[in-house]
Amino acid sequence: MYLENKHSSLRNTAKRYSKLGCALLLLQLMSVTSANALEVLSSQELASHCALLKTDPEGVDGQYCVRYIQGFIDGAIATDARVMLNAENAISGNETFADRAMRTRMPGRVDRSRAAKLAGFCLGDPLPLRDVVAVVVADLAVQQHSKTKDEPAMEAVYKSLLNNYPCIQ
Repeated sequence: MYLENKHSSLRNTAKRYSKLGCALLLLQLMSVTSANALEVLSSQELASHCALLKTDPEGVDGQYCVRYIQGFIDGAIATDARVMLNAENAISGNETFADRAMRTRMPGRVDRSRAAKLAGFCLGDPLPLRDVVAVVVADLAVQQHSKTKDEPAMEAVYKSLLNNYPCIQ
């Protein structure tokens, strides 16, 4: 009887500490300021960097422009390939160790080309980065001079890629 009461008392104490810990964690999460949030680059800001690409392609602004667009493309293709492989695995059902090893490896060239259609744009192979950047920069310049609402740079780059490099079925 004594041991049952002791275990019951320990369980109640553990529950109280668990609730207290959750409450403290919640309080800390609520006190985090938005200053720590990721600042979204606007299309106007990206366009201002890209405007200097022709005059100084090796300069900081020109390289910022090129690397932003390249990073967007690389991220879209890599993410879509992972999502595609995970979705295919979910549909197929049970997964063996070998299947999991194949799924979690870096997506190969075939996986990336199959997944490119998920992004909605298809760049083809080979297509020089400078050509794609020139097209996106031209679209950014048009948008910068129009009266349209400023949007996140990622949206502007994505729209440009969708409009200029559609996937042909």
